[in-house]
Amino acid sequence: MKFEELPISPELKKGLADRGFDEMFPIQEQAIPRMLEGGNVIGQAKTGTGKTAAFGVPMIQGLDWDVKGVQGFVLAPTRELAVQISEDLASYGRHTPLRVLTVYGGVSIEGQIQELRRGVHIVVGTPGRIIDHMRRGTLRFDGLKAMVLDEADRMLDMGFIDDIEWILRRTPREKQISLWSATIDDRTRRLSRRYIPDAEMIIVSRDEIAVETIDQRYMMVADFEKLEMLQRLIDRMQIDRALIFCRRRTTVDWLTGRLKRAGFDAEAIHGQLSQARREGVLEAFRELRLRLLVATEVAARGLDIVDVPFIINYDIPDDPFMYFHRIGRTARAGKSGTAVTFVTPEQSEELARIEALTGTIIRKMSLPPDFLL
Repeated sequence: MKFEELPISPELKKGLADRGFDEMFPIQEQAIPRMLEGGNVIGQAKTGTGKTAAFGVPMIQGLDWDVKGVQGFVLAPTRELAVQISEDLASYGRHTPLRVLTVYGGVSIEGQIQELRRGVHIVVGTPGRIIDHMRRGTLRFDGLKAMVLDEADRMLDMGFIDDIEWILRRTPREKQISLWSATIDDRTRRLSRRYIPDAEMIIVSRDEIAVETIDQRYMMVADFEKLEMLQRLIDRMQIDRALIFCRRRTTVDWLTGRLKRAGFDAEAIHGQLSQARREGVLEAFRELRLRLLVATEVAARGLDIVDVPFIINYDIPDDPFMYFHRIGRTARAGKSGTAVTFVTPEQSEELARIEALTGTIIRKMSLPPDFLL
């Protein structure tokens, strides 16, 4: 199912299209229609499966732009995740009047109070600072329509159960609510039974994203060094089959041409190729007749490419969440895989954001003699 088919506003569709959202991921296809109808959801999904859009799209669609008070609320375990969710929601609603505020501790509360007084539609925050605002009376949920508990298992692991229940008891009974967790254990079940009536359980297959079984590495390189470094990497690691991702179609075409001239067996795949050409290249890659497939994001979404031993991010992805869908082409069905990302010095912050979202360490790597630092 495509986002374009959803019964949502043209402005919201345009924001999603700007982000490159076309076909839905499984969690989105299952959750969004249910939530657009007002239903409650318990979703078992890891970060990177597309769950922010799964709860964000229905939340934004349900907003009344004429109402000044907070109508949507997302509770998250960490400042980093709260910031990422806010940025994602703001990007989806960029063509609407949407105002999103991120609320967390460790910074002055006064600026947050001023923003709340001006009026925001959605608040995304961490438990401690949310409670602080509620006690001060600067954050009220009288007009709350939709609430999300994101990464509930992490919040429970961090000891936030009392805070979560304190907040839940002070929100309106009549609201849509969803809970998202990588694992649904006894703690999340108890919380769900108590506060999320008539919820539909949605589970994303474990095979969707298998971050734990992927050997994730990165190489710090200058932009002009990338081509030479890629060729050395392929030779030194004896890579016989790899999917290489670039941000742009022009880079894909340029890189494929340079690799071919250097004697590598490489072909390109992107949205500008004819359907017949794309299918031919994909078939050759699947049947092991092609060694290197150089691709834009299109190959990470919707195409049947599995069991690739090496993923190389020639360009770090624009969207941190897309990192998961790129590297998710490897380590399928219990097998292991390796993902190597080229990072320029200016992109260190983007790498840190990806690490924060995966909850895993991406190890720094150099070519021999010092393979892993």
